[in-house]
Amino acid sequence: MDPANSTRRSHGRVVSIAMLAVGTLLLAGCAQAGASGADHKTVLTVYGWKGGDAEPANVKQINAAFEKANPDITLKYSFIPSSAYPQRVQSELLAGNAADVVMTDSAKVQDWGSSGYLEDLTGQPWVSGVRKELAPFIESKGKTYAMPMEVIGISLFANNTLLQKAGVTGTPATWPEFLTDLQKAKDAGITPLSLPNKGGWTGDAVSNAIAATLVYTDHPTFDADFVKGKASFSTWKSSLQQLMDLQSKGFVDYKSELGVDEWSTGISDFQAGKSAFYVQGAWNQSAFTKAGLDDSFIPWPATDKDNSKANLFVGTMLSVNAKSKVKTAAEKYVSFWSENKNASLYLQAESAVSPFTKGESPSGAATKTFVAAVNAGRYRILPSNTWLSAAGETTLQQQVQALWLGQQSIDQTVKNLDEKLKLAK
Repeated sequence: MDPANSTRRSHGRVVSIAMLAVGTLLLAGCAQAGASGADHKTVLTVYGWKGGDAEPANVKQINAAFEKANPDITLKYSFIPSSAYPQRVQSELLAGNAADVVMTDSAKVQDWGSSGYLEDLTGQPWVSGVRKELAPFIESKGKTYAMPMEVIGISLFANNTLLQKAGVTGTPATWPEFLTDLQKAKDAGITPLSLPNKGGWTGDAVSNAIAATLVYTDHPTFDADFVKGKASFSTWKSSLQQLMDLQSKGFVDYKSELGVDEWSTGISDFQAGKSAFYVQGAWNQSAFTKAGLDDSFIPWPATDKDNSKANLFVGTMLSVNAKSKVKTAAEKYVSFWSENKNASLYLQAESAVSPFTKGESPSGAATKTFVAAVNAGRYRILPSNTWLSAAGETTLQQQVQALWLGQQSIDQTVKNLDEKLKLAK
């Protein structure tokens, strides 16, 4: 799991420059951009919150391949935990001694790009190959400041072993099939569905996963239209109703789910085989596979037809420090990650989809259905750069929690979303 971005559990948003400046002296010297080694090779420094023990993501392998392909460059990669990343990197950007290349996300691109910390990469050859829907996430004021590394799913996991015990073969492709499978699991004494939601993240995630099909199939421009005041969350009523129907049919108890942490207990419980279905991010797939779990990751089956959309989130990116003294080497490193043969290692580890139109999206037994939907053009990308930014996501989480607690109706929920999300953007 990658908590460095809001939709992947970020609480560490970029804090004010004034507060961060206090720690600048303590951090000075941690990374000297463009230093030269004793062997006169170019020394390239890179920061990232991927590549540690918890989420190795094949970063070491890709970095080794880069050094082999560029023997004149010595690469120094520093893993920084996501919880400490924003504060440390912004303070060093302010001091002018941050790494030459820094890992970013859509929020950091907007914050650091507009502040002049990031190099304009608009002229790089890989830019034209990025999926057009990703442009708003990697740009700020019309300039490209980041190379997207992945687009990753947040959707429905199915425990195939438990489903087989309940007499279910295959995974559901339609809403009626999903309901039938849930009932069979329940009749077999298996917990049908787990949606742990103590922090509010899962309620937000599943609402978006359902809406990806029920809202965006007929209204693909909803996000942009809402920002312009031309769309209303009243169109989300059917999505929220579908969510609440799961409780009325006895497949889930939302009040109980509000007491379960989605980032610890929730993940470990599903990995341990305690429910037939579960909603989380595809980044968990590597751990599930390593644990020996036989599962499938699929689009939420929302309609009577096999036409559900994949729910996608723009994940990690790479940006060049505007003050780097080795920008040519830095740009070469970023470009290296855009090549299929290199990016595929990262995408495979993350169970993610390529952000490039001609990119190769790894597809294993667990993710083949989800990837097939993306390849067929059936997907929607979460608007983490507009109404679902940090403040907006918090609002959606709070509103869904209130709905789950029975504190408000669906009508009141969509009314509140219209009013509060316009203020949160």
